[in-house]
Amino acid sequence: MNIFKGIMISVVVVACLAGLPTAMAGIKKDGLFGSREIPSKNMKSFDKWTEMWRRYNLPRKDDVPEIEVGAPCRGLARIQCGREAWDQFISNHEGESGFPVLKAVNEYMNKAPYIVDPVNWGIPDYWATPDEFFLKDGDCEDYAISKYVTLKRLGVPMDAMRLVILQDENLRIAHAVLAVESDGETYILDNQVDAVLPHTQILHYRPVYSINETGWWLHQVKRFSR
Repeated sequence: MNIFKGIMISVVVVACLAGLPTAMAGIKKDGLFGSREIPSKNMKSFDKWTEMWRRYNLPRKDDVPEIEVGAPCRGLARIQCGREAWDQFISNHEGESGFPVLKAVNEYMNKAPYIVDPVNWGIPDYWATPDEFFLKDGDCEDYAISKYVTLKRLGVPMDAMRLVILQDENLRIAHAVLAVESDGETYILDNQVDAVLPHTQILHYRPVYSINETGWWLHQVKRFSR
């Protein structure tokens, strides 16, 4: 995630505070990375998230060229190559659950090259669908989104997953990861590493907010030590 996004995190959170429930029902004191979580169902401030889902749910275009066997995956053909490889990956892991499938999905998506949005899309911040990720690769939230959608296709409930926007206190940059609840533990799928670890074992991430298709959570960290 680029420097602009790090600046914008605070702007987004301030804008979203208006959407927090007045009763603050459902506050969790021991949430992700030890934070205090304040939930909300008001999604109106998360236009990049909702717009990504709108594009994802559009019918697949018929004008994506068919790929001949052995042909190089170049240009728009990368979408078809990516779809076919993705569908095969899904097929190979159907029926699997728990930690092994989380690790497999993390490693699979992490093979894509990292490219920042200003270079990739010519704008400061863009949240890509899986097809767009297959076509142009992406940055941290794009990896997390494609992992979310992949696990959703594999049967993981959306309520068990959240895209987490956070601050990497070691690198001093904004970052995004996917948090997934499985077998009583919450694991972090991160494009920076192939290892899938419980959130309690990662000490240098300070969560700002997290989101899925059902709502979002503001994270408050009272004390943070490196």
